[in-house]
Amino acid sequence: MSAPLLDIADLRVSFRNDRGEEAEALRGVDLTLEPGKVLGVVGESGSGKSVAMMAFLQLLPPTARISGSARFKGEQLVGMSPSKIRRIRGKAVGCIFQDPLSAFNPVITLGDQIIEAIRLHDRSITRRAALKEAERLFELVAIPQPARRVRQHPHEFSGGMRQRAMIAMALANSPDLLIADEPTTALDVTVQAQILDLLGDLRKELGIGLILITHDLGVVAGMADDIAVMYGGRVVETGPTDPIFYETAHPYTAGLIDAVPTLDADGPLRQIEGTPPSIFSRPPGCSFHPRCGRAQAICMTEDPPLRRLGAGRCACHFPVRTPQEAPA
Repeated sequence: MSAPLLDIADLRVSFRNDRGEEAEALRGVDLTLEPGKVLGVVGESGSGKSVAMMAFLQLLPPTARISGSARFKGEQLVGMSPSKIRRIRGKAVGCIFQDPLSAFNPVITLGDQIIEAIRLHDRSITRRAALKEAERLFELVAIPQPARRVRQHPHEFSGGMRQRAMIAMALANSPDLLIADEPTTALDVTVQAQILDLLGDLRKELGIGLILITHDLGVVAGMADDIAVMYGGRVVETGPTDPIFYETAHPYTAGLIDAVPTLDADGPLRQIEGTPPSIFSRPPGCSFHPRCGRAQAICMTEDPPLRRLGAGRCACHFPVRTPQEAPA
């Protein structure tokens, strides 16, 4: 087997608030991505999905304390010097940020912003050659009339087109890893499908690894090779996609699956009762126990470790279903 493209082990991040209180936003996250594969990282807002990605890329504020390991192509990113990490960000690792409107500079043309991203990592490329590359990237992500569109500003693009432009910028330096943070947020359903199809096609065509961050398990169902479900700053269930859906073990994962709307659903949409905990007021024991219908006394005092269960791993004292109980 080839070495992992990205191997995260015991990654921890803590923040300090204005009152001097310190709390862990990440509590020992382990994630692995193989070359050319898709990893879906799923969970509600506040679960730590984006923080995990920003931590190893050193995009968090200076007040964040980061520990653990994150090896990209065998190279340790945690603790790497700012000058070295800047050579990796935007080149070997491309990022698609949540809001493409705020991610772009509104007063600079999209072409100039892509040119800047290209020449930042290779000054030997002329501005004219970089512009041609920007046009090629726009064509790659199916933006019509690329030679004209690269000379336009972000406000002249629709939401879906801005997202395509953001993907083009993330691909500007032929990265080995692409991180897509909620790439379908605030987009129409049909546009969401187009963006997901585009990401899937690009991953196959270019052979890059893809991390897809989302709160919606339905988004990753047809794309991801593996899924990691996060809650309360840690991974609570992880494994290949099919077992996550058909041999679901953690009650939180089961709740997320039940919350996905279906055409044959009767009655109101299902939801997980309650709200995710704040990192400054996380309950003792299992963080999910206040919202869990299966919680017992041990859940309120002991945080379960991430144990091997069938094809994946689960952090729960009382799993919903074991592989032996799964329907044939």
